[in-house]
Amino acid sequence: MRSLTERLRQESGGSAAFERLLATGDDGLAEVLTAPGQPLWARELAAFRLGRAGDRRAFEALVLLLNHRDPPRCAAAAHALARLGDPRTARAAAALATNELRVAYALHPVRLLVALRAPEAVPALITTLERRLRPHDPYRQVALACVEGLGALGDVRARRVLSEALAHPALAEAAVHALARIPQEQPG
Repeated sequence: MRSLTERLRQESGGSAAFERLLATGDDGLAEVLTAPGQPLWARELAAFRLGRAGDRRAFEALVLLLNHRDPPRCAAAAHALARLGDPRTARAAAALATNELRVAYALHPVRLLVALRAPEAVPALITTLERRLRPHDPYRQVALACVEGLGALGDVRARRVLSEALAHPALAEAAVHALARIPQEQPG
């Protein structure tokens, strides 16, 4: 919260409006999300505070911020969405993580899926990682997050794609560790 507050205070120019918004209650924050002409810093602060408080009125704004080009905004939105408790969050994060047109911004949706441990997480991470295993793919950070996330989730469905990741030098070590966390399939 402190780093978000300082970043947004700077964006607002240290305005009195920022300080007022920082002290505003939930209903006032929700108004900021729907009022026309609000600056991005105000919408982000309102959505973050509402999300952390579990107020589902922040959901749409937080999903938009999760898909923003600015990594600190994405990270703050993922943090708030993880605490929001909205059942739509995992589906939205999976859609963002697997959207090939927005793959440059998929890192935080991938990490959010792992944190949520939702049913959508493993299929979305497998899909995203499969696409990152192409030669000369520039999104190694997203691929690495998928490998680490699949290891943390420990689902046997990830074994095949993690085995394929072993052939990629930038992912091999993480893939070894991820595979070690997946239970062996029992003959049946």
